[in-house]
Amino acid sequence: MSKIAIDTSVAPVPRSALLGGLAIAIAGAVLFSTKAVVAKLLYRYHIDAVTLIAFRMLFSLPVFAAVAIWKMRTQPPLSVADRWRLVGLGLLGYYLSSYLDFLGLQYISVGLERLILFLTPTFVLLITAVFLKRRIHPAQWLALGLSYCGIVLVFVHDLGAGAGSIVTGSLLVLGSALAYAIYLLGTGEMVRRIGSLRLVAYAMCVSSAACIAQFFILRPASMLVQPLQVYGLSLVNGIFCTIFPVFMTMAAVQRIGAATASQAGMIGPVSTLFLGWALLGEPITTVQMAGTGLVLAGIYMLSLKKT
Repeated sequence: MSKIAIDTSVAPVPRSALLGGLAIAIAGAVLFSTKAVVAKLLYRYHIDAVTLIAFRMLFSLPVFAAVAIWKMRTQPPLSVADRWRLVGLGLLGYYLSSYLDFLGLQYISVGLERLILFLTPTFVLLITAVFLKRRIHPAQWLALGLSYCGIVLVFVHDLGAGAGSIVTGSLLVLGSALAYAIYLLGTGEMVRRIGSLRLVAYAMCVSSAACIAQFFILRPASMLVQPLQVYGLSLVNGIFCTIFPVFMTMAAVQRIGAATASQAGMIGPVSTLFLGWALLGEPITTVQMAGTGLVLAGIYMLSLKKT
């Protein structure tokens, strides 16, 4: 799932620039997907989702705050209405969505988590159909069907590991995907008006403040004292799985356009599946590969549809 909602097109680019943009987009997608693996490694040190996300934001906040301050000094001030919209979007897209995601990862595999999150475009389509009364074309219905069949296939396969925990974790991550889909719908007009970099920086600052405040409200300050490995993994989570993917995705969009960058980001579920196998010992089965293929096929079909 990308951290940037941009609706922009670019002129044809030279092959070298296209390959460079694709490389940046793929690297950003892999890094962002790695956060699920890092979270699983952190859970081995008996910290919870509240503590995990607080550490993540503590390490990433300085960079986003610096960008936000720079934008405040170089851009016209936002209206009061836009400020409140940014607060709401930050709480929904980066606080609630991330928190539900990390909660769900306590119960399900990183492979299933990533597949569920990749349903976000289908939620965007369904929400626009139900609430904005936009017609869903037959090809889009087929894409939706393929994606959900893939999720059901992997979900049923993983139920053998513990029905209760799998259902709980899947519902939490599903809530994360839904929250982020609503966030994407809310950012479309604002991105064009204030710019993606400014929007992301402000929203991440709001989210970081909420995550850190939640930690100090729900947990004692003594929980900030953790083994050195927790700090190291949290630094990786904050820098390499949060900051880098945000700016790499933005750079890729500027080079090759949002549509091509989003298609390159489809490597995310596949990379997570293999990272989970390599670093966590999670098995890769034929059923998982088949489900992954169905989800990717469905999302690819949606990405080809002009809206």
